[in-house]
Amino acid sequence: MQLELSVDRSSPVPLYFQLSQQLEAAIEHGTLTPGSLLGNEIELAARLGLSRPTVRQAIQSLVDKGLLVRRRGVGTQVVHSQVKRPLELSSLYDDLEAAGQRPATKVLVNTVVPASAEVAAALGVAEDSDVHRVERLRLAHGEPMAYLCNFLPPGLIDLDTGQLETTGLYRLMRAAGITLHSARQSIGARAATTEEADRLAEETGAPLLTMQRVTFDDTGRAVEYGTHTYRPTRYSFEFQLLVRT
Repeated sequence: MQLELSVDRSSPVPLYFQLSQQLEAAIEHGTLTPGSLLGNEIELAARLGLSRPTVRQAIQSLVDKGLLVRRRGVGTQVVHSQVKRPLELSSLYDDLEAAGQRPATKVLVNTVVPASAEVAAALGVAEDSDVHRVERLRLAHGEPMAYLCNFLPPGLIDLDTGQLETTGLYRLMRAAGITLHSARQSIGARAATTEEADRLAEETGAPLLTMQRVTFDDTGRAVEYGTHTYRPTRYSFEFQLLVRT
């Protein structure tokens, strides 16, 4: 099926941007599926009556966003679309499933450790008391998306490694009768260390999104403290801003 594309020359919106927006929408909505090949620049330019530099600029903008990749001897190919995570109390596992991304998990660490001062303050427990530490690598379509490190109070739920590899942490909490109510969260960015780069298939020094979150149940008890890193080429946070009246 040929993708329906058009540009409005009477619009003040640049032609390359009109084209890139239509291609991005087709990728996000699944019309252009991962692995499919985009027509070459000459064909697209002729079809739309655009110059090759205009088409090249549109394609490059999507390459820069991580939605397309140029492969020598193959052409321009669609990669897996970026997951846009709304700022609400949801788990990455649920967000990936909702985006049709086929989530998978590798549990790297599942153990009990003494609470550091930072973890103790977040969970409201005594410093050096036992807390559960879980480190996971979350993947989508076989590619690493995020490194997740979570701390939980002891005895809260049964943290079985097999279950952690087949479902999300919040689902396990809900299944154990815990009602998640609210969270305190901060989002940032920093350069990847060598260890982080190796985990996430990025270059050392590449930018990473970071998130720290403390989650509370309906009694006000802190039930989880997470510190996570994400690949920004595959992941973003969405904000909805309202005018205060």
